Amino acid sequence: MTPEANPPVEVGSTFTVERSFSVEDVTEFVRISGDSGRQHIRPDPQGRLMVHGLLVATLPTQVGGAWHFLAREITYEFLRPVWTGEVVRCVVTLTALEPGNRGLYLRSTFECVNPAREVVMKGTARGLVPGAPPSPGGPGQG
Repeated sequence: MTPEANPPVEVGSTFTVERSFSVEDVTEFVRISGDSGRQHIRPDPQGRLMVHGLLVATLPTQVGGAWHFLAREITYEFLRPVWTGEVVRCVVTLTALEPGNRGLYLRSTFECVNPAREVVMKGTARGLVPGAPPSPGGPGQG
């Protein structure tokens, strides 16, 4: 499932995003971030650049952005390199949902894999969807 404009209402819901990063994406991230490590500007023998970890980290944040999620804490573990042209698939799983006075508090885990199904990045996130009321049938409803 792709991210939707409304936050999920069930613990265990999963949301998937995938994309590949181009040489142009990496070059622009070098310009914006100032991170010009040689692995990001010199192609490997196959002509690929290593994608910045924080650029890969935009995959799970794409899901949160669709919900207007304000992150309080995000942890990332970068396990393998990602190369330009590889399709990376990221699955975000909702692990906790708590209605509160300011909105909906969420916790999630995420795992991103390369075409060989090797985990390239994983982590957790927690934060708030401000003003989001719980949906009928969701937690806190009865």
